[in-house]
Amino acid sequence: MRTAWWYLVLSLFQFSSLTTSAFVGIGGGVGVWINGRGTSIATATAQAPPSDPSGATSSSEYPALQAWKSAMTEDPNGILASWVGPNVCSYRGVFCSEPPEDSSSAPSVVSGIDLNHANLKGSLVKELSLLIHLSFLHLNGNRFSGAVPDSFRELQYLTELDLSSNQFSGPFPTSTLLIPNLVYLDLRFNSFSGELPDELFEKDLDAIILNNNQFEGQIPMNLWASPASVITLANNEFSGSIPANFGYTGSGIREVLFLNNKLTGCIPQAVGLLDDIEVLDLSFNSLTGHVPSSLSCLSDIEVLNVAHNQLSGDLPDLVCDLKSLLNLSVSYNFFSGFSQDCDKLSFRNVGFDFSGNCVAGRGMQRPPPECTGLPGVDLSCLGIPSTQAVACAAAMGQGGGVIGVSVTLSTSLPSLP
Repeated sequence: MRTAWWYLVLSLFQFSSLTTSAFVGIGGGVGVWINGRGTSIATATAQAPPSDPSGATSSSEYPALQAWKSAMTEDPNGILASWVGPNVCSYRGVFCSEPPEDSSSAPSVVSGIDLNHANLKGSLVKELSLLIHLSFLHLNGNRFSGAVPDSFRELQYLTELDLSSNQFSGPFPTSTLLIPNLVYLDLRFNSFSGELPDELFEKDLDAIILNNNQFEGQIPMNLWASPASVITLANNEFSGSIPANFGYTGSGIREVLFLNNKLTGCIPQAVGLLDDIEVLDLSFNSLTGHVPSSLSCLSDIEVLNVAHNQLSGDLPDLVCDLKSLLNLSVSYNFFSGFSQDCDKLSFRNVGFDFSGNCVAGRGMQRPPPECTGLPGVDLSCLGIPSTQAVACAAAMGQGGGVIGVSVTLSTSLPSLP
């Protein structure tokens, strides 16, 4: 239920921006926190760490923050009025704490900055790297633009970088990949464009949130090598097919949102290897072929959305039998039928939307002329869905595949008991 709630929030990407912060920010909103790799996103309740009243910090932190203040051109809410004098721990939005052992002689260091919804206009400056103990930088809901300085690579303690809902543009900021211990990267609601670097999915990130930008090109083939638990590429301009190179490594990926792009081709059979996934949204693309029976392996999935594509054939019974389902949407495709098992979803309180298809004898379906000449009938993936269970990742054993090697789930493999 928790994951379904998070998915419903994320489905509003096109209409509103959200705070992604583990702390109470300038705007008073409480955001979200990735609770460690392999766990779900949950609402955060923690408060920001208390500031040290003494204000005695590293000698480099005062000039660093003053340099950044000078790069801000608009401050309609007067946030920076407190950014005066050497006591940086009293600055609004700046949080201090005791330094790591043997790392500083100062009693306090700047450990975090939360300026969410401050409506500041300006740019990031290279001097921010002088805040060497910074662990989080939350800038959601401002008007920052320009580049992420290469000097950020020196921020060895930085684990959270939230630049969402700003005015950043240009190619993917590869400088973020140089931050050694970054775990959480949120770039949504900006105007970044171009292709994604392969290195993004090789970095040890737990959250990759890139929705509502102008990224384009194909999704890198090493996508599934990422250790992230959340990957959101929704509302961009990605084209080509969903990467089909899978390897079972026990990855903790739980949420994949690819909705509203320009993806084509088939849903890969090997998607069934993502056996920890809870939310999979491939809606509003141009995917074709049948829904692979391997989806029956996704025993933890709560939300499955393939609506507004060009999928066809019968909806496999095995998909409707998924035990954890809370919502299944296949609307506005070209499905020709489904079984009584799918009809029983309503008795399980599972949301099931199949409107706008080609199911004979059902209401709210396409006019018959639209159901002839189905798209993508010449694709090799257009196989007949199996009514038998397929061998899933758990049955294949931990580490049964190698990242970068295409693993095809075959219905000829032994069925699970």
